[in-house]
Amino acid sequence: MESEKVGEEETVIVGDYVEIMKTEGKSKGMKSKFSKLFWHGGSVYDAWFSCASNQVAQVLLTLPYSFSQLGMLSGILLQLFYGLLGSWTAYIISILYVEYRTRKEIEKVDFRNHVIQWFEVLDGLLGKHWRNVGLAFNCTFLLFGSVIQLIACASNIYYINDNLDKRTWTYIFGACCATTVFIPSFHNYRIWSFLGLLMTTYTAWYLTIASLLHGQVEGVQHAGPTKLVLYFTGATNILYTFGGHAVTVEIMHAMWKPQRFKAIYLIATLYVMTLTLPSAAAVYWAFGDMLLDHSNAFSLLPRTTFRDMAVILMLIHQFITFGFACIPLYFVWEKAIGMHECKSLCKRAAARLPVVIPIWFLAIIFPFFGPINSTVGSLLVSFTVYIIPALAHIFTFRSATARENAVDQPPKYFGRWVGTFTINVFIVVWVLIVGFGFGGWASMVNFIDQIDTFGLFTKCYQCPPPSVAVSPPSHGLNTTAAAPLHQPFNHTRRH
Repeated sequence: MESEKVGEEETVIVGDYVEIMKTEGKSKGMKSKFSKLFWHGGSVYDAWFSCASNQVAQVLLTLPYSFSQLGMLSGILLQLFYGLLGSWTAYIISILYVEYRTRKEIEKVDFRNHVIQWFEVLDGLLGKHWRNVGLAFNCTFLLFGSVIQLIACASNIYYINDNLDKRTWTYIFGACCATTVFIPSFHNYRIWSFLGLLMTTYTAWYLTIASLLHGQVEGVQHAGPTKLVLYFTGATNILYTFGGHAVTVEIMHAMWKPQRFKAIYLIATLYVMTLTLPSAAAVYWAFGDMLLDHSNAFSLLPRTTFRDMAVILMLIHQFITFGFACIPLYFVWEKAIGMHECKSLCKRAAARLPVVIPIWFLAIIFPFFGPINSTVGSLLVSFTVYIIPALAHIFTFRSATARENAVDQPPKYFGRWVGTFTINVFIVVWVLIVGFGFGGWASMVNFIDQIDTFGLFTKCYQCPPPSVAVSPPSHGLNTTAAAPLHQPFNHTRRH
C-alpha cells in the first residue's frame, strides 16, 4: 500500500467502494524489504503475472497435438476465438466480485482474514442454489486441474530420466507438490508467478525455434481435420487453455485495488497467444500427423541441452500451476473444517494435507496426458468459467433496479446492458452446444478409448517400447540429422 503505519488502520478507496485493510507495517530491515519484494504482491502487475502464468502452463505442450486434430487454420482461429471468450467471462467474473464486495462492505463485513471465493460471490448475489452449483463445478475442475499438473510432471521428467516409469514419477512429484500447503494465498505468489511466466516463455520459443530448425520430417502429412471426434476433442483442449480464470476471484482478492483487474486477463491472453500460436503452429508444421500419437510435444524433438532445460523449467512451472489450482481448494477445505481464519501457518498446512491425497490418487488412475485436458475442458471448464459466470451476470442484473444501482455500468462499446446480455447469451448457447455437447461427446469417446487401450493405473502412458533406441544428448539447440526420438507407439485410435 502507498502509506503504511504500524498498528494503524487505513481506508483505501477501491473503485466505488471502501475497503478497510490493516496495514502491515513498514520496516527498514533487510528481511522486511526482501519479503516485500518477493513475497507480498498485490499490484496490477502481480495479477497480470498470475493470470498469464496460470493460463498457459502444461497445455503449451498439448496444443500441437490439438492442431493435429483440428488442422492449422482451425487451431489458430479457435485460439483467437476462445481467447476472446475467456477474457470476456473473466471480465464478467470481476464485475460480479466487485458487486458482491461492495454490498458486503456496506454491511460492514470485514475480509481481512477471509479470502472471498467464487461460490461465495454466487451465494451473496443469487442464493444458496447457485452457490452449491458453483462450488461443485469449481472444486471438481480445480481438483482435476491439479491432477493434470501431476500427470504433466511425470510425463515431462520421463524425457530426461526414463529409469523410472511415469507412475513412479507421479508418486514422487505428488509428494513434492504437497509442499504447496505452506503457501498462504495468492498474495504470496509474486515470485512464483513471475518465474512461471519466464519458464513458459522460454519453453514456447524453444518449441518454435527447435521445430523450425529441425524442419519437416520425411513424408510429413497435415491431414487434419479428418474425424469429428478428433476435431471436437482438439477444440475443447483449446477451450480448456483459455479457461484458466477459475481462480479469478482469489487473484482479485489478493490485489490492493481489485477494481483495476477488468482488462488484466485480456492483456494476459494477448501475451499468451504470442507463446501458444507460434509454438503450436511450428511443431505441427514440422511433425504433422505424427502428433496424433504423441500428445506431449517434447516426445518428438531430439534430446538436446536446450530441450532438457525446457523440460526442467516446465517441471518447476507445473509445481507453480499446481499451487494455482490447489490453493483455492485449500481455502474451501479450511472453511469447511473451521480453520480458514487460523493465524498459525503450520496448523493450516497440516489441515490442508488431506486435499492432496485424492489428487495424487486420481493422477495415478488416469495418466492420460492430453486427452484428460479435453475431457476436463468440455465437462467442467465449459460450466465453471463460461456458462455459469455469463448466466450469473444475467440473473444478477435482470431487474431494472439492479441495473440502475450496479457498481459498474457496462461501457458504450459493449452496447451497454443490451449488448452485454447479448454477448452472455451467445456464450452460454455456444459453449453449451459446441463445448459441452459436441466437445463432451468427442472427449469422452477419446478418453474411454485411452482406458480401453492402456487401462487404468497404467505404469507408463505412451512410453516407447524397450527396443527403441534413445539417441545420446547433444549440446546444440537441435540436430538437423536427428530423427524424432520416439516413433509412433501406444497410439490414439483415429476412429
